[in-house]
Amino acid sequence: MKINHLNLTVTDVPATRNFLETYFGLTCIGSKGSGFAAMFDDDGFLLNLMKGKDAHYPKTFHIGFPQKNKQQVDEVNRRLSADGYEAGLPKHEHAYTFYVSAPGGFLVEVYCQIAKEEATGPSTVGSLERPTS
Repeated sequence: MKINHLNLTVTDVPATRNFLETYFGLTCIGSKGSGFAAMFDDDGFLLNLMKGKDAHYPKTFHIGFPQKNKQQVDEVNRRLSADGYEAGLPKHEHAYTFYVSAPGGFLVEVYCQIAKEEATGPSTVGSLERPTS
């Protein structure tokens, strides 16, 4: 059995839709004004965005976008940072990962699973400086 869709309440459907299309390749298959958008990923997972004024998710709630390798994680991080999103540098935690706040009021994790021996290698992001929070 697998999960095939999720309804996500967001504060700004158009901005969230644009964010997910631009950085994570989701495709909008239908929308209703600025209050609803249905989006598919490459595996056929359906993510519905629904407008809500009071979208409050627990601190640990997030959606994740796996990447094939560290270089792809670093590239997504670089693109988000260049476009003004406050994405911390990727770290070696449970995976090679970073988190970024998405428009719409939820957290996104970008990560890749890596072998233990790769975990000690340097990031290809280099020395990008980011504001500390």
